[in-house]
Amino acid sequence: MLQYPQFDPIAIRIGPLAVHWYGLMYLVGFACAYLLGRWRIVRGHTTFLTVRDLEDLTFYTVLGVVLGGRLGYVLFYKPTYYLSHPLEIFYLWEGGMSFHGGLLGVILVMFLFARKKGVSLFRLSDFVAPLIPPALAAGRLGNFINGELWGRPTDVPWAMVFPQSGDGLARHPSQLYELGLEGIVLFLILWGFSAKPRKTGQVSALFLIFYGLFRFLVEFTREPDGFLGLLAAGLSMGQWLSLPMVIIGAILFAVFTARKSSR
Repeated sequence: MLQYPQFDPIAIRIGPLAVHWYGLMYLVGFACAYLLGRWRIVRGHTTFLTVRDLEDLTFYTVLGVVLGGRLGYVLFYKPTYYLSHPLEIFYLWEGGMSFHGGLLGVILVMFLFARKKGVSLFRLSDFVAPLIPPALAAGRLGNFINGELWGRPTDVPWAMVFPQSGDGLARHPSQLYELGLEGIVLFLILWGFSAKPRKTGQVSALFLIFYGLFRFLVEFTREPDGFLGLLAAGLSMGQWLSLPMVIIGAILFAVFTARKSSR
């Protein structure tokens, strides 16, 4: 059993200004995505985007992640509470973000941006998908540093006691599992697969399949939200939101693979 290394949630203090680790990890994540995208554009891996386009897309994606992530949390996790406390929807500093809501926000941003550029949505999403996992890894590292979203009780040798849980039980460091699978492994799969010309939509479909699969599996080790618990079939909200990703991704991959034309 390991003791969780208690981190100061504030990374930098400059007078009255305090920069929290979690917010810093968001910045690191977006910076990684931008730099990887720029690297691909500069080296000619895409012809329909310029560096200026990427800068605009990154800005709008930030809005999509924040607004979509917050609204997703409100609608998927606590609709009744926020219906009674509507002003608290805007209390972003109190936490409460949903990956699946953020993904929907990013999809909307990409749809509008693709229309503006005159390209297909899936051509744009194929470019964006491999850039996302490092940002996810940064976010999960932020969760770990904050000591939040801990795992279920376990007796594995690497189990950790998270003081924030308040019960002194050794738990799975599920944030690190997600960092490894959703961040590192997913990045290697998508980056390697997209290194060669692929049929439009295949890369996007693989993202849906493997993110959904990894998230579904890790949720078995992650402590369910206390206000929700486990839902139908003993699955968590995260698992129920991830299942459609796997199914839709598999269908899309089959459809795109059956097409004759390639990018």
